[in-house]
Amino acid sequence: MSRLDSFIARMQAQRDCLNFLKPSVDGLAGPILEVGLGNGRTYDHLRELFPGRDIYVFERKVAAHPDCVPPDDRLFLGEARQSIVAATRKLGATAVLIHTDLGTGDHAANMAMGSWLGPALDALLAPGGIVLANQPLEVARWQRLPEPAGVPKDRYFLYRAG
Repeated sequence: MSRLDSFIARMQAQRDCLNFLKPSVDGLAGPILEVGLGNGRTYDHLRELFPGRDIYVFERKVAAHPDCVPPDDRLFLGEARQSIVAATRKLGATAVLIHTDLGTGDHAANMAMGSWLGPALDALLAPGGIVLANQPLEVARWQRLPEPAGVPKDRYFLYRAG
């Protein structure tokens, strides 16, 4: 598969997973977290799916389309390890949906990141909250959910906190 085809498949799967999770998230009270703003496409989609909902974003350095930059009071800037800790102090375990799309392109580095990322995100996740991740995350109280129809297994990872 070409890199272009892989990117398109990943974006379709991401959109399909977010759309699939919307009904489950609609019934929960709390903020949504976007870990990794990138160019802002997913953040923009989340705003459309969940109008009026507080959406907090984590990004090392903002380089998104100007229309897709969150307000300053909803933006945690800096390295994820530090900004997630700061968010935990500010928000506590209140998030009802966390989408994370962090990665380095290096499988071993991504797996190492996942070893601290899952527990760090767990400190922000409300009971019953949902995580959508681009990599497997191991957290004892999380239960893996099945992918929506049409999303290949292990393209994205869906979890619900117990």
